[in-house]
Amino acid sequence: MPQLILASLILPFLLSVGLCAAIRRVALRRGFVDRPGGHKGHDAPVALGGGIAICLSVVMPMLTGVAFAVFVRWQGYPGWVPNELLGHVDGVVDQAPTAGLLVAGALGLMFVGLRDDVRPLGPGFKFAVQIAVAGVLTIVCGIRAMELWGTPAAVGLTMIWMITIINAFNFLDNMDGLAAGVAAIVAALLAVAAIWSGQFFVPVLCLTVVGAACGFLIFNFPPATLFMGDAGSLVLGYFLAVLTVMTTYVEPDQEATRIATLVPVVVLAVPLYDVVSVVLLRLRAGDSPFRGDRRHFSHRLVTLGMRPRSAVLTIYLATLATGLSATLLPRADLTTACLIVAQCLCIVMIIAVLEHKRAHGNAS
Repeated sequence: MPQLILASLILPFLLSVGLCAAIRRVALRRGFVDRPGGHKGHDAPVALGGGIAICLSVVMPMLTGVAFAVFVRWQGYPGWVPNELLGHVDGVVDQAPTAGLLVAGALGLMFVGLRDDVRPLGPGFKFAVQIAVAGVLTIVCGIRAMELWGTPAAVGLTMIWMITIINAFNFLDNMDGLAAGVAAIVAALLAVAAIWSGQFFVPVLCLTVVGAACGFLIFNFPPATLFMGDAGSLVLGYFLAVLTVMTTYVEPDQEATRIATLVPVVVLAVPLYDVVSVVLLRLRAGDSPFRGDRRHFSHRLVTLGMRPRSAVLTIYLATLATGLSATLLPRADLTTACLIVAQCLCIVMIIAVLEHKRAHGNAS
């Protein structure tokens, strides 16, 4: 298992680095760049297409792993395959149809994002695609949460959750290194939770996302030389949304710690804070919630005096501050779990209060 965990992290990382380097050269040569202007913070054209590298760096290892499992079972379990993997071969093969639909959803969102990067699409079309993808995963694949509330409620709530997280990371992609770094942190924390619960497929996929995001970060950490665009932010949000639902946080008989199902909310507290706060600010100003601007959490930190890189690192730390304790929720009793959730709420409230006070201080 340690070797598999290491391979799940390193191979997507190397693949992502190689693809990013190649895509950046092609993008610059063909003029596929994000030009400065409007609410954008960069002052020179930056290559687009990093989302392709992120998506392929997750999808290709997934397909390779499924194909390998099918081959191993077809060959009759050859002796050169480690024994610790043999016990998971049947499970991976059984999950092959789900993996195929996961890949199809990722590729669909990637192509929609690419089309939007070339020529902006309206929010209605992008939402329609997201609803279709979320519907297939929840209804056809059975990837859903809150099953105790009945199937219709579980499907509806899971679709809303998936669409929210997809758009949260689309919103979060507003500063160099921000979305990819936060995604890597969140995926790593989900991997820890999944490993502790004894899962196999989910932590491997989580670490694949970590590797792909970190490989892209080499080109995207400020100052960025490659952007992911919507092709990357939609895909990252999609994989994280799916992984939060697929991760097992609590055993069915652990009634006292059912609050552990709040792990994804706590881990994703900072991205959720960003999307909720920026939508409220836009609505209060009478603007469309889908119109890009510089009201995001990261931009507000810069307005308050931080450098962009410091703002990005601060959001990394805030994500870690809420997310690290979330990994303890599945093993906590009810009292401890409530305290962990309360701590997360306090951190978010401190951020909001400090922003409010500082902003009013600057205004006066």
